[in-house]
Amino acid sequence: MIELPDLATGGLAVGIVSALALGGGLLRAQRQQARQRAEIAALRRQLDGAVKAFTAEIEHLAARRVPAAAQQMAHPHVPVPGPLHPQTSDTPIGPALEHVLNGLRVELAAQRTRIDAAAQAGMRGATREIQAALYRLQDALRGLQQKYDEPELAQTLFQLDHENEQSLRRAQVAAVVCGAWVGLAREESHLVDAVTGGQARLAGYHRVRIHNHLTAGTGLVSHAVEPVAIIVAELLDNALRHSAPDTEVLVNLEHVHHGVCVTVDDAGLGMTQDERAHAQRLVAGSEPILLTELGDPPRMGLAAIGQLTRQFDLDVDLSSPSPYGGVRAVLRVDSRLLSRIDPEERPPAASAARSTRPAERAETRHEPSVDSVARAEVAGTTHGYGTEHDDASDAASGHHAPRDTGGLPQRRRRRRTTTASGDTPEPNPPARRPEEAAAALGALQAGTAAARSAAGEPADDDRAAVSDTGHDDTDQTDHEHEGGTAR
Repeated sequence: MIELPDLATGGLAVGIVSALALGGGLLRAQRQQARQRAEIAALRRQLDGAVKAFTAEIEHLAARRVPAAAQQMAHPHVPVPGPLHPQTSDTPIGPALEHVLNGLRVELAAQRTRIDAAAQAGMRGATREIQAALYRLQDALRGLQQKYDEPELAQTLFQLDHENEQSLRRAQVAAVVCGAWVGLAREESHLVDAVTGGQARLAGYHRVRIHNHLTAGTGLVSHAVEPVAIIVAELLDNALRHSAPDTEVLVNLEHVHHGVCVTVDDAGLGMTQDERAHAQRLVAGSEPILLTELGDPPRMGLAAIGQLTRQFDLDVDLSSPSPYGGVRAVLRVDSRLLSRIDPEERPPAASAARSTRPAERAETRHEPSVDSVARAEVAGTTHGYGTEHDDASDAASGHHAPRDTGGLPQRRRRRRTTTASGDTPEPNPPARRPEEAAAALGALQAGTAAARSAAGEPADDDRAAVSDTGHDDTDQTDHEHEGGTAR
């Protein structure tokens, strides 16, 4: 039989063991709770760090990466910064941010194209109105040139006509850049006439020297005449603008295996490699042209060349420097855009550069008339290409161009009329400037008018004198008109 003290001792021992076990479990629970609290605190700190890093990455995306990506659309050389923390690229956040940038680029490109198309449409409408007004002004100036024969007034009208022609060229270039048609339809014409026509549209035309090495009768098909004239005008304009005013711009027309090349060499500052590459991309016409990419103010010359080379399958190369230190521009016209024109039936303009080929020199050994020499001397190698003439104005100005000349004035040498007495005509006097010729003719007309007023009727001597000089009122009008349109 168990005694009471032994029972109490056993119960006390069991209680102590139980208390110890309970205390140990309580201690383990407290330690586990402390560890959990530490882990929670660490996770909270990690989460706070991740939130701060994500917030900083978003702020970096908005402040640096998005503006750089938008600027890169217009300037490809601008770099786009990477993530603020490089380790972000290995997390799902990195690809998500790149998707944001790609979506931004796509949307910006679409918006730029839409806005630029709207701007081009507005500019096309504006340039159409400007061109119409300038054509009306050109007709008015031509009418005044034919109406008045005072030398000083005629010279002023010629200068105004030339300024109007330059404004018309700028409006035409802007319209071409915006996707409009060239604006003029021509018949097939001599290629040298198209080149000199582009030269005549520039302010510094007298600095251009054209060397024609083409076979006589080398022409352009109708739809290529005006584009070639525009391209040559823009290439010459760039050459004149970026070279010293006391230097010349040389133009060479030569046959190549697949057509004809028009080479323009200037002695300017030239271009760096990046500038030349950018210019080559513009004239190639392989990429769509946006007005926002042309600078402020926009430089439309090369962009217009790119539009025309793409539309008419021409080729312009700016990749090589000029041997004179400037830029060499080469326009290649494919043989399928060339035609053959009989130089006897339809000779090129009198002011156009003569061919250096022996056959061409043999055909043009006869001496030109005095007024043709004077016009060629003052105009250099220019003529009035790009101006429209109606039948009445042609008859009054002495232009004897057939209807299929494409608007290019074709001049015929005038034969001197012999006097009734059969005297041998005097040798041709030296070539004179248009101002001197106009002044002399004005003095002649004034003297003739005074003699007629004194006699009451025209005298035979006066008529013989006019006939002997080979000029009349129509010739003077023609001479003054040539000085204004040929420039």
